[in-house]
Amino acid sequence: MPDDLVLYDVGGDGVALITLNRSDRMNGLSPDMEDRYFDLLLEAGGDPNVRAIVVTGSGRAFCAGADVALLEDAVETGTMELGSASRRPITLPLGIAKPVVGAINGAAAGAGLALALMFDVRFAASGAKLTFSFPRRGLIAEYCTSWLLPRLIGTSRALDLLLSARVVLAEEALELGLVNRVAPAEGVLDAARAYAADLASGCSPASMAVIKQQVYADWEAGLEAARQRATSLMAVAFRGPDFVEGVQSYLERRPPAFPDLGGGSNSTFVD
Repeated sequence: MPDDLVLYDVGGDGVALITLNRSDRMNGLSPDMEDRYFDLLLEAGGDPNVRAIVVTGSGRAFCAGADVALLEDAVETGTMELGSASRRPITLPLGIAKPVVGAINGAAAGAGLALALMFDVRFAASGAKLTFSFPRRGLIAEYCTSWLLPRLIGTSRALDLLLSARVVLAEEALELGLVNRVAPAEGVLDAARAYAADLASGCSPASMAVIKQQVYADWEAGLEAARQRATSLMAVAFRGPDFVEGVQSYLERRPPAFPDLGGGSNSTFVD
């Protein structure tokens, strides 16, 4: 699989940058590209030197969805296989025990926008065009968007975007809650990286891993179950070294020195 389909770089600030790199195809997803992307997510998840992950696209688009060649083949065969026989789920980023921050640098459509929904936090370039294009291609709400999108922005808003497949700009996406921040196109990656670097330097990796686990697991739990779970986890946290370091660094007015998660920390929280 060509390594340059998706680029990978780990900076000294504890942030791994993953870049979809088929700008000549608007970063349209191919099987090899998807496999490479998931491989790199898992690599970052298991690297003790990585505390946060940023995902972006090269060129003028984030991801235009499935590669056009795949769509053409699907018309002829009546089926489309994206990824290997042992294809991993698109929800894989939700199970990475580190924050995954999206820098949506340009257009995101169909499967490309579904890919962006799997980030924990989304930054979008001002003016970026976003669309769930499925019904305009004769398709359904793919990649569990029918489950995830209503939980992010509400049922009525989700139905509006999924049924109409209308194009929304980043600014409207911010109002809807589809993205968290909007930044100038030339600065969106820097903004996302600065946010991720702040998480990497100032927040306990263990705390972030548990919080991410709590949020996604508690979507399926009742209020009382979530309360009991939090109470149990709080008891563990109060006995942990990160709590001691967090309080001491605050009292001493210095940056915290939290330990890394260590290798093999990419355990899946959400199936």
